[in-house]
Amino acid sequence: MAEAAHALGFEIMIGCMVATSLAMGAGDAAGAAARFVDLDGPLLAGARRDGGLRYDGSLVYPPEAALWG
Repeated sequence: MAEAAHALGFEIMIGCMVATSLAMGAGDAAGAAARFVDLDGPLLAGARRDGGLRYDGSLVYPPEAALWG
């Protein structure tokens, strides 16, 4: 889909509303094809999940390899 969108002249944005850092793993992977990435939803969630993205201030670190099984 990203290739088709780019071929048509569209830009891509990957984003979320409110979800856990575990749910952001797929968005992190898809973000490589996007011009804009907004994956700060876990910062609004009250609970954290182990194994997801790690947030440190404004930096987001990719998930551990164990996330993908």
